[in-house]
Amino acid sequence: MTDVTLETAHAGHPLFVGVDMAKQELVWNIHTERATVSAPNDQAGFEQLVAALQARPVGLIVVEATGGLERALATYLVSRGLPVAVVNPRAARDFARGLGHLAKNDSIDARALAHYAQTLANKADQTGVRFTVPELQQEALQALVVRRAQLLNMRTAEKNRLGGAIRVLQTSIRAVIKTLDAQIDQIDRDIDHHLDTHFKEQARRLETIKGVGVTTCATLLAFMPELGQTAGKRIAKLVGLAPLNRDSGNSRGKREIWGGRSMVRSTLYMAMLSAVRYNPVLKAFHGRLIAAGKPKKVALVACAHKRIRIINAMSRTGQPWNEQLHTPAT
Repeated sequence: MTDVTLETAHAGHPLFVGVDMAKQELVWNIHTERATVSAPNDQAGFEQLVAALQARPVGLIVVEATGGLERALATYLVSRGLPVAVVNPRAARDFARGLGHLAKNDSIDARALAHYAQTLANKADQTGVRFTVPELQQEALQALVVRRAQLLNMRTAEKNRLGGAIRVLQTSIRAVIKTLDAQIDQIDRDIDHHLDTHFKEQARRLETIKGVGVTTCATLLAFMPELGQTAGKRIAKLVGLAPLNRDSGNSRGKREIWGGRSMVRSTLYMAMLSAVRYNPVLKAFHGRLIAAGKPKKVALVACAHKRIRIINAMSRTGQPWNEQLHTPAT
């Protein structure tokens, strides 16, 4: 273990910290410091990190998302009043490469994350940067929605295996599919009950929109706490439904969507397949885009973009769906 020397930095300046997570260990670095510190990924390690930061103000601590391993540390740090950002691993790695860190190990990653912390802390728009600890019922809803997605993926995998399986295996695969069907039905009931018990008002408001079912509603309430508190353009970008420019000089590239919260984005997109058939506003909007020559996928994405902005406005005002507000004047 290497001690961090805080005296080398100017007194009073905030610290920017990067934490690289592993199952058994965490490694942190303070920006502008060469040294890194290793500690166990447990309560004792968390306390060691907080103790190392007590002598100075902290600007931001960046923790890379690691399949849920980061949640305990992020929650602990926030509970101690420290600002935390949990970042996408791909974004963190791209940032590291941009700094010239082509090699990869825990110490290099921690240093790159510390530099990333300084950069994020200086962003003018801090929406979606800071980690907030979800309330207990929101965390439970997140777990239910994630588990449902896992079960669906497992069922899809088993159905794919069934198509090419020899007869001796088909009985086993069908039994697993039957079990997964039962588990999916049960978790759907659990989600419905959880929404009715803890998110009744919000769920009812969202479900007034034709094409928004229980799954879409649960996904939004679980993973979009910024609804109603963020501008429409920004909320679409957080989801990953904002078209992004790919221009350079006089060249104008095709705008594309990427990044954002993939589970929310994919749920909204899949729900749109039904919404453009049954929701009058979105059906008309989709029809105009198709008539204008837009490809079907582009039109669906545009409809999903429009709907998340409508949902954001409804969450801000507390009003239910009103078709007249979203139908253009003729």
